[in-house]
Amino acid sequence: MEGSGEQPGPQPQHPGDHRIRDGDFVVLKREDVFKAVQVQRRKKVTFEKQWFYLDNVIGHSYGTAFEVTSGGSLQPKKKREEPTAETKEAGTDNRNIVDDGKSQKLTQDDIKALKDKGIKGEEIVQQLIENSTTFRDKTEFAQDKYIKKKKKKYEAIITVVKPSTRILSIMYYAREPGKINHMRYDTLAQMLTLGNIRAGNKMIVMETCAGLVLGAMMERMGVDSLLHGTFSAKMLSSEPKDSALVEESNGTLEEKQASEQENEDSMAEAPESNHPEDQETMETISQDPEHKGPKERGSKKDYIQEKQRRQEEQRKRHLEAAALLSERNADGLIVASRFHPTPLLLSLLDFVAPSRPFVVYCQYKEPLLECYTKLRERGGVINLRLSETWLRNYQVLPDRSHPKLLMSGGGGYLLSGFTVAMDNLKADTSLKSNASTLESHETEEPAAKKRKCPESDS
Repeated sequence: MEGSGEQPGPQPQHPGDHRIRDGDFVVLKREDVFKAVQVQRRKKVTFEKQWFYLDNVIGHSYGTAFEVTSGGSLQPKKKREEPTAETKEAGTDNRNIVDDGKSQKLTQDDIKALKDKGIKGEEIVQQLIENSTTFRDKTEFAQDKYIKKKKKKYEAIITVVKPSTRILSIMYYAREPGKINHMRYDTLAQMLTLGNIRAGNKMIVMETCAGLVLGAMMERMGVDSLLHGTFSAKMLSSEPKDSALVEESNGTLEEKQASEQENEDSMAEAPESNHPEDQETMETISQDPEHKGPKERGSKKDYIQEKQRRQEEQRKRHLEAAALLSERNADGLIVASRFHPTPLLLSLLDFVAPSRPFVVYCQYKEPLLECYTKLRERGGVINLRLSETWLRNYQVLPDRSHPKLLMSGGGGYLLSGFTVAMDNLKADTSLKSNASTLESHETEEPAAKKRKCPESDS
């Protein structure tokens, strides 16, 4: 197999498989920085100003730490030995240490020469410690801080981890928060909890967060039927009309394809088209002087058939979604969109069954306040709640546990509640309005009693 030269395609990943394989999508981790890549042989990857190849990670377990060596090769990092008592020597305080830039004997040229020789980052850090005149005079806490700083600069340790909702949420929020509408991972966890996401649910999702919310819900539900395509609606049991045309005779099918080719040619020549990419492709084919050959004509037929097949699959998916929505018995609603939430929520709540939760996310609270007011006026919902999560990270170290200096300013706002049946509410409202009208008529005095009595002459 190795001598054939053919690279096997990516195989479907099983839940119990913890080995990295060629074609898998993984997340690279260095300190607190993440990046999602696909494992491919002989493909250069750039991460945190380091370039390397992922060939050597294939076959290792997820969570393995690798070190970037010369030539961009990744080698599994060996376990670090415990520091000796000599390296643990430390001073009592830092009052006599002066930061004049002369404490380090190694120059930048010396460090660069060590890198060119292929010296590992761990050895460079050790030489920096040995050539520092003030390292032994620092306190133990200051020494740990110095080592951590130098490791971050000179050691290139890459950890390959399996993608998960939490990891992807942290990665997006740190690198490209605009793609997920600045949704923090704790806010996403609150959405999954308030929405009661569990196995067997039939949820309605409206999101523009790069698929993060939808993927998180599918991971929480643990349903494989959606991924495998075995879930189908009842109304799609009958075959569509277009599929019957494929079963016709060869002559009729060829005539149908010829007419479709003429339609495609006319669409390609039209100046205004709804699909500019398809227009450009068809123009290139029509302008080719040799496009009338049998091979080109066959490839054009294949292209048209493939396009028709995709359109038919899309139509089936739309019919399937419409069939599911028409039942109006969804178990919940999740909205996390960059668009205004009020029209989306009011239109989609009609497809949710009573006594079901709904959650709306927005980066700002003002749209949710308007949505809150509209829901109170509309009725049909209870337990409305507008909330904001607050997150603070802590450093937990011996004798140094404290909140970190930098923290997130905000992770968005959530509007949650439950749906109730509207019929009884409308009836109660009409009864109350009628009763209030009767009471107003009963309390109002007759017009005769309101007339002022004339004063007597006596």
